[in-house]
Amino acid sequence: MPKPLKAIGLSCFGLLLTLTALLQIHAQDTKASYTSMAPLDQYLTERDTEIALARSAAPPSISNDAEVMVFGKHGYEVAVKGKNGFVCMVLLGWTAAFDDPGFWNPKERGPACFNPAGARSFLPLVFKKAELMLVGRSKVQMIEAISAAIDKKELPSMEPGAMCYMMSKQGHLNDEVGHWHPHLMFFVPLADAGTWGEDLPGSPVIAAKDEVARMITFMIVVRKWSDGTPDVPEAH
Repeated sequence: MPKPLKAIGLSCFGLLLTLTALLQIHAQDTKASYTSMAPLDQYLTERDTEIALARSAAPPSISNDAEVMVFGKHGYEVAVKGKNGFVCMVLLGWTAAFDDPGFWNPKERGPACFNPAGARSFLPLVFKKAELMLVGRSKVQMIEAISAAIDKKELPSMEPGAMCYMMSKQGHLNDEVGHWHPHLMFFVPLADAGTWGEDLPGSPVIAAKDEVARMITFMIVVRKWSDGTPDVPEAH
């Protein structure tokens, strides 16, 4: 799963630069800590806890009627049937891009709630990674398998409008930023780079490329968490 390692505040490009520098300072330690897969049990969460965490990704008006999936020893499975086409789940470190330094970090938990287009086109990639991870494939082997699956069109391209909500204050996106900020993520093909004005001074759009999956995630920070509380207190 892509992660917001270049975090900024609501509209502060300077904070992006500051946090990027901070991550560079810690990058070597992070890479050294998570160089290989941890024991499987460390990636698992108690079922009811995981369901609640997954639902916290989006406002209740969306998540209450969404399908909820949980990760177990045999991969992701449906825990709660949905009604609105959305799918809520908790993304783990290895669902991120392969160059993410926290890829094998067993502490990472990213509650996400995907709209129907995101569920159809992004989640097959998550399920494929889970399948490979559970049979003990190395990161290099996973990259080879994902690339081959895309070439054979066994994995779909990102559909127009594919996105997810990540508005949970209970997540742990990485060791540096914790739950970061509530935000929305939009998944697009690599060919769309530059079309959203991402990463430009003053732009609220942050981009994270995944060369292996041949996609970009555009992230936009929002002002409130899924429970309606503000991320940053309003000025009086």
